[in-house]
Amino acid sequence: MRGTKMEAVSLMAPELLLAAQTLIVVVMSLFVKGEKQADVMRWIAIAVLVAFALIGFVLGRPQGTAFNGLLKVDDFGHYAKLIIGLTAALALVFTKSYFKAEKLDRFEFSVLMIYAVLGMSIMVSANNLLALYIGLELQALALYIMAAFNRDSLRSSEAGLKYFVLGALSSGLLLYGTSMIYGFTGHLDFAGIASVIETGGVNGGLVAGMVFMMCGLAFKISAAPFHMWTPDVYEGSPTPITGFFASAPKFAAMALIARLLFGPLEGMFDQWQQIVAALALVSMYVGAIGALSQRNIKRLMAYSSIANMGYALVPLAAGTVFGLKGMLIFMTIYVISSIGIFAAILQMRIRNGMVEQISDLSGLSQTNRPMALVLTVFFFSLMGIPPLLGFFGKLFAFWPAVEAGLWWLVVAALVASVIGAFYYLRVIKTMWFDEPAQDFVESPRSLRWITTGSALTLLLLFALPFISIPAQSLLDSAAAALF
Repeated sequence: MRGTKMEAVSLMAPELLLAAQTLIVVVMSLFVKGEKQADVMRWIAIAVLVAFALIGFVLGRPQGTAFNGLLKVDDFGHYAKLIIGLTAALALVFTKSYFKAEKLDRFEFSVLMIYAVLGMSIMVSANNLLALYIGLELQALALYIMAAFNRDSLRSSEAGLKYFVLGALSSGLLLYGTSMIYGFTGHLDFAGIASVIETGGVNGGLVAGMVFMMCGLAFKISAAPFHMWTPDVYEGSPTPITGFFASAPKFAAMALIARLLFGPLEGMFDQWQQIVAALALVSMYVGAIGALSQRNIKRLMAYSSIANMGYALVPLAAGTVFGLKGMLIFMTIYVISSIGIFAAILQMRIRNGMVEQISDLSGLSQTNRPMALVLTVFFFSLMGIPPLLGFFGKLFAFWPAVEAGLWWLVVAALVASVIGAFYYLRVIKTMWFDEPAQDFVESPRSLRWITTGSALTLLLLFALPFISIPAQSLLDSAAAALF
């Protein structure tokens, strides 16, 4: 009996760590007062998030189900939690200077971050439709508050309100789809749903339920045509929070979609493949074309994220282990690029405050050449220019679709990539060939470290993360866990 309890604790160690830490941080805030309060809580939260990311590997990557089958712990979940935890920790690091400058530095943000990551952790380990919804909403409620964290800013308040209203709509779609699948299968657990679909076949009610669920989840990754919230929320939210929105939540939502499609809905492959391919196609072109007219760099990155979510859906449409592995590789590289770019955007500060227009980067190569170099690396990587890591991301994303015979989707993705190259090149041209507009004030060392580290990862270490034998083994086992 004792061994069973210890096994359950090891399976749920990441979630238990986060849940306990939120209570500890709140209690500690009663004893730590003054200006140091937010700093102390932030560093505690960073340490906890790093521990959350690594604890599954420290414990030997335990496998099994917990909470009577509500959650499933496997290598897929361990890999997702690794990326989510480290990304959230980095996001907390680059909030420090911004929040202090804007007089927003409050310990509550660290608590919200931990709650958001706890929701993501439940999402990527969900083995039941109820667990899926609870994890999704726990994450979403924290993100709504984070978007409106700057209460004195009309833009931030508007961003939080839009995110909340449209998020409620997506939750309604998701719940409606969930109720239909439950009604036609009689099960909430993934194994039960998969068994009924395998033995009883697919009917119109199941297809309708699956469509509603995919519509709700497409909102979470800002896939078109459910992307309408993204530009306004990206622009209105405080910049470090936007950087977080562009990375960890997108990875968690993509992982959840993969677990749903390759788990309970695996028997409906012929139906959901068409939906995933359609979402990918529309997202790539809405994102690429929408970004062409943008002048605000945060809105540009919003449309870029819409297009990139389309690219990430391409390998999922293949419905293979290789396709799932390609999605994980692409999303990991995208997260690295997003964190680095938003850390660079946070350095766009003049004496009067933050600036966000692309024109503010004019002549950056003459006034701040290191920043111009790292931004160039990031944008070339997002374009997929070899030998940068972004090239390998798109290679692993498109190759499984080619093997699955989805040539038309890959050709469409390549054309969208060419369109996307235009707006990235426009920013690069502004930095290197336009006359200097203004000097930015010296940026904090932590931001420079994050941008430099991310750029070096994309530039110099491109062969190590995904070609090394240990990394390949981890990716292979993570992808195979859902099959």
